[in-house]
Amino acid sequence: MHRTRRRWSSRIMAAAVVAVAAGGVTSMGPAQAATPSRSYTGTLSDGADWMADVPAAWNGTLILFSHGYGPLQAQDAPDPATKKELLAEGYALAGSSYSGPSMWALQSAVNDQFASLRAVQDKIGHPQRTIAWGRSMGGLVSALETQDPRHQVDGTLTTCGLVGGALNLNNYQLDGEYAASRLLAPEQKIQLVGYRTPQQASTALDALNTATSAAQNSPQGRARIALAAALINEPTWYSGQAAPDPHDYAAQEAQQEQTLVGPGFSRYVTGRQQIELSAGGNSAYTAGVDYRALLNSSSHTTEVRALYKQGGLDLNADLSTLTRDADIHADPRAVASLTRTSMATGHLGVPELDIHTTSDQLVPVEQENWYAQRVAQAGDSHLLRQAYVQGTGHCAFQPAEQIAALHALEHRLDTGRWDNAARPTELNAAATALNLGTTPRYAPFHAPRLVGGLGEPGRDRLRH
Repeated sequence: MHRTRRRWSSRIMAAAVVAVAAGGVTSMGPAQAATPSRSYTGTLSDGADWMADVPAAWNGTLILFSHGYGPLQAQDAPDPATKKELLAEGYALAGSSYSGPSMWALQSAVNDQFASLRAVQDKIGHPQRTIAWGRSMGGLVSALETQDPRHQVDGTLTTCGLVGGALNLNNYQLDGEYAASRLLAPEQKIQLVGYRTPQQASTALDALNTATSAAQNSPQGRARIALAAALINEPTWYSGQAAPDPHDYAAQEAQQEQTLVGPGFSRYVTGRQQIELSAGGNSAYTAGVDYRALLNSSSHTTEVRALYKQGGLDLNADLSTLTRDADIHADPRAVASLTRTSMATGHLGVPELDIHTTSDQLVPVEQENWYAQRVAQAGDSHLLRQAYVQGTGHCAFQPAEQIAALHALEHRLDTGRWDNAARPTELNAAATALNLGTTPRYAPFHAPRLVGGLGEPGRDRLRH
């Protein structure tokens, strides 16, 4: 689709394929000398590493890739297969490791990405176009680049992006963890926030997993697991070729329990410790939250009510208990820190396309609903499009699905109009035309409301 884009000048093309000697904190030179693309690496002044890959037949577009939560290692593409195809289509790729101070690296990530872009430009020249592409936590990084592109980014693609930001993430995960702790292990005092060491988080994780696994053995326990999962915005499809039947609530809950004791609590609890390390304290709260209102705003309310009825439990009594006993307060300094570094305002300085799987266990698709509302409030909805892949898993996209989304964004940048490029039919056709041997899965979908989000029912304050 874009293989025939106008090529950059011969001077820039020559710079892209010639090794450049360097010292200090700039490029360390091409890593391989006899390949169709040239690889560059370097270190920024704050200690972050950067890398870039530039194909011999560069099409003039550079993708500034922001990696997700995890080890601080430089990446310039979401996965090897997608990287291979992007290079074959002529895209140059760049990205940094971020410098931290923790794996929740939002304090440094945006500046490190722009600094990496400058470092790459010093070696290969200025691209005709720069597209920010973020994955998971990196989707939040790219959303922040979108609201302040610094005249260096032309458009943004977020994939499975954490566009709801850290405050929402911490709050709704805490709501579900609190419900599991209070209702499944009422005699225990499980530490849910304020982790000073990874060991404290690990101890809490073990306790939550043990209580949840034991509760799965009774209908009462399964009902309460479903409640906790609903508060976390946990989807009802985790494994298998297809989602459970919409009315098979037992199968839905079984999938949610597998998620919570699998990747769920493990990522939520250990991730919280890293976010608290970055923010200097706990940003989440339960005190003052109306848990009945939270559940009523969930797309899983019918499932929870049905399982409570089957288990002979009083749902209203449990919700009243949660609201009455909630006593966790946020540290205002941590809230201020994450508001500054880890929340998008909704203002878009350039066009942005978001794609998400419909069942994402780690970054719920409901975040797209919350983000779209903020973009609308900022008056920038004309710049945003969102598309959904009918599938389960966090960032579980096919290469063709991602590259088709990239081409849809390029259509908007080329023409100034979205037209139908970001609609499911057109995205599937574009992905199929790539001939990568897979069947694309874009489908019509409306992301449900984010349970427990700031400004949503049950939680209407930015801090408590």
